[in-house]
Amino acid sequence: MDVFYDIEKRAILFADYIIEHRSTVRKTAKIFGISKSTVHKDVAVRLRYLDPDRYDKVREILNLNKAERHIRGGLATKQKYANRGES
Repeated sequence: MDVFYDIEKRAILFADYIIEHRSTVRKTAKIFGISKSTVHKDVAVRLRYLDPDRYDKVREILNLNKAERHIRGGLATKQKYANRGES
């Protein structure tokens, strides 16, 4: 995709995906086949200067994801040990 070579378009693409799907940086990176570092840099640094309104929306979602990550980690661990008991 040519959009990945245009940093500004890429940052907006990632931001729109995160907003639309309420996605995490990790999930967004996986969907687009890009590193987490690149996605984070685009939406947390570059987007701030490109589109401040979009940046605020993304920041709100990323802050929520950060606040909830300990819960997701606990659920993943719970599932891991539940699956061990089944085999």
